[in-house]
Amino acid sequence: KLLEAILLQAEVLDLKGNPEARASGTVLEASLEKGRGPMVSVLVSRGTLKVGDPVVAGPFAGKVKALTDDKGRAVKTAGPAYAAEILGFEGVPSAGEKFFAMATEADARKVAEARVDSKRAQMSGTGSKISLEDLFAKSNAGEMKELNVVLKSDVFGSCEAIKESLIKASTAKVKVKVLLAAPGGITESDVLLASASNALIIGFNVRPETKARQLAEAEHVEIKTYTIIYELIDDVKAAMTGLLDKKNVEKFLGRAEVRQIFTVPKIGTVAGTSVIDGKILR
Repeated sequence: KLLEAILLQAEVLDLKGNPEARASGTVLEASLEKGRGPMVSVLVSRGTLKVGDPVVAGPFAGKVKALTDDKGRAVKTAGPAYAAEILGFEGVPSAGEKFFAMATEADARKVAEARVDSKRAQMSGTGSKISLEDLFAKSNAGEMKELNVVLKSDVFGSCEAIKESLIKASTAKVKVKVLLAAPGGITESDVLLASASNALIIGFNVRPETKARQLAEAEHVEIKTYTIIYELIDDVKAAMTGLLDKKNVEKFLGRAEVRQIFTVPKIGTVAGTSVIDGKILR
């Protein structure tokens, strides 16, 4: 009945999508997949999206490297009213964001950078950086009324679930405010946002990039990473009630890139790697 009503309205109002226009539409879902990077499902509402098109959605730009239809088949184009999955974004936009195909990659990057700067300006503020350990002391002294959080996760679904749990964890003394909840790795822009707004960065099933980690150390922004949701929620709740015990700290030593995989009889699979930064210990 709903579909019939929609089709009837579309016919009466003579609603049509121009397939010749530059593509635009809505992000349905986005996730960070191992080995592939950001995968963004979109619904094209106007124009025709083609492989090779520069695109922008929210603060992220990219170029369409591959298109997949709703049945997982590779396609070259996606016209009005068609859903497709895009490979080629530099980051993971939020579900519900509008996407646009641009004339050039430079235009797409310019729009994305302008949006990042605008967001940063909105969130800018002053104040010393906060950590979970000193949160309770500040709240007792009447200095802390709000805990700002930048939340990053591997998929959008996890972000939404954790965001709701954090908001529900707010108490009469401390209110949890999630400034950003988005899928994707922890980037420099996340650190800059956290630094400007005096926020904590919490990662679920994601790690900070090397430059983001270095920037966080320079800006004294705390990054907490978790793989289990209840541990994340418990840590925040414990900090808010002054029950946070000292935790084992994960110390970053180094990072290596796998160049080739080969198998040695009686030994198993061996990964030939090249150290990118830091050091690797036996």
